Amino acid sequence: MSEKPTSTVIYPGTFDPITNGHIDLILRAAKMFGHVIIGVAASPSKKTMFTLEERVGMIEDVFSEYNNISAVGFSGLLVDFAKQQNANLLVRGLRTTIDFEYEFGLTNMYRKLLPELESVFLTPSEEYTFLSSTIVREVALHGGDVSQFVPNSVEKALKNKAINA
Repeated sequence: MSEKPTSTVIYPGTFDPITNGHIDLILRAAKMFGHVIIGVAASPSKKTMFTLEERVGMIEDVFSEYNNISAVGFSGLLVDFAKQQNANLLVRGLRTTIDFEYEFGLTNMYRKLLPELESVFLTPSEEYTFLSSTIVREVALHGGDVSQFVPNSVEKALKNKAINA
């Protein structure tokens, strides 16, 4: 199979911040699908370290050399965002059985709200199975080295936020 499918998929999340685990899944999805939209959720109920604009900017920086990967911020329901983007497929990552149970519930809700929206699940590469944005933020806030978990530009942004916290 030499041609990429033309389908557009959404990889949604808060990405506060984007980690190497996210990047691993996004790059793998970009090989399978024509266009990956990284849907960056505003998530006002979550106390994010970075603003929506900062998160979108970091992601755009990381993927600036890829023409089939884009980042778009959104607020509101994911199903409404999917309609706006003309996408009927979500890509989600599963690290643990806890992730599976959570994603299974979300997927069933999405089906009720938008029956044509499907979900595809990818598991991370082994070295990223423990990695989460929450863990990375905590390590950074306590002055730990996060260089092996995030790109350089994200590490710098984390250090800036930690210093000013």
